[in-house]
Amino acid sequence: MTVKIAPSWQKQLDEEFEKDYFKKLTEFIKEDIQNHTIYPPGKLIFNAFDKCSFDDVKVVIIGQDPYHGEGQANGLCFSVNDGIRFPPSLKNIFKEIQSDLGKPMPESGNLERWASQGVLLLNATLTVRKKDAGSHQKKGWEEFTDAVITKVSEKKENIVFILWGAYAQKKGSVIAKEKHYVLESAHPSPFSADRGFFGNKHFSKTNEYLKKMGKEPIDW
Repeated sequence: MTVKIAPSWQKQLDEEFEKDYFKKLTEFIKEDIQNHTIYPPGKLIFNAFDKCSFDDVKVVIIGQDPYHGEGQANGLCFSVNDGIRFPPSLKNIFKEIQSDLGKPMPESGNLERWASQGVLLLNATLTVRKKDAGSHQKKGWEEFTDAVITKVSEKKENIVFILWGAYAQKKGSVIAKEKHYVLESAHPSPFSADRGFFGNKHFSKTNEYLKKMGKEPIDW
């Protein structure tokens, strides 16, 4: 598996790439690519770590699986490629930004613009088979992304962690909450958005905290 990531991440994760579980995961992915269409495409699997360097991380948003529809996933959680129709969760995220900050609905669902400002858009599982949600869960990715969250929590301070839904909140159990700002609410999925996602004001709260810490706010 070709790992294209920012050099500051390479430094943090080199030892992880050498562990047995990661080598087994790599073998599984290589084999699965022979028999199935895998999303996102190989060069974008580690896109979250390429577009947002470890040194620049200010905010972490935790997702679950990449989108499994054609042309959607681009390696950043909740994000889709330019020109792709917004999936329901992403549409609800933009609705909350509109309500919270008064920003109009954007033309593109590509969230690289957030990543370039220091938002790590981290899925718990970095790959999936086409039209087969959850197909690459419990193969090693969760262990890898737990290690990523732990690194950020241990080595950095005053990071905003945004955890939407029970899965992300469980994933966030490794965060040292005494030195970071953790925001939790329901998931933006249409099944749960009305139960606490809408109105959570996570975007304005994030920016208020960043300003308080002397950091540049995010242009959501």
